[in-house]
Amino acid sequence: MAGSRLATNHLLDSHAASRETARMKALVTVATLLLAAAGAWAGEVYKTTDAQGRPVYTDKPPSLPAERLHVQSATTDTVEVQQRYESQMKQYGTADQAATDAAKKADDARKAQEMTAEDRAKRCIDARQRYESVMNARRLYEPGATEGERRYLDSAEIDAARANAKQTMDDLCGGQ
Repeated sequence: MAGSRLATNHLLDSHAASRETARMKALVTVATLLLAAAGAWAGEVYKTTDAQGRPVYTDKPPSLPAERLHVQSATTDTVEVQQRYESQMKQYGTADQAATDAAKKADDARKAQEMTAEDRAKRCIDARQRYESVMNARRLYEPGATEGERRYLDSAEIDAARANAKQTMDDLCGGQ
């Protein structure tokens, strides 16, 4: 009963994180489109004064005299915008992965506290074997989107995976 409740909470947390990532992706896409369209809207700008003496900025002055303003505009570099977009998406992916890893780590720690001595001993052995395999492996990968596809981890990700395996082993094997 408690295990199914915990699994449900974990699924709800991961769905919330996925929805948040999707919202952020949509926001970045809209911002990118607005930046790209900004160059098309640039034109002549005039400044006039209305009857109350307030300044009015327009592209078509209703009356003369109107002061023509020299507004600097530049075209949007689509390559730079695309690079910024890809960089932002990578940051979102990294943050999403970190949140997922943190949730899994917290879930593992909670489960470690709830298990019996026999379960702890078995999980400790599994964690030690996992730690040893991570430490002895020259290259680490994670499964890709399709079966058989792999994404190899870079040095920083390998270090993080090794630290995570060590922490999990320490959590599960505490006094053993």
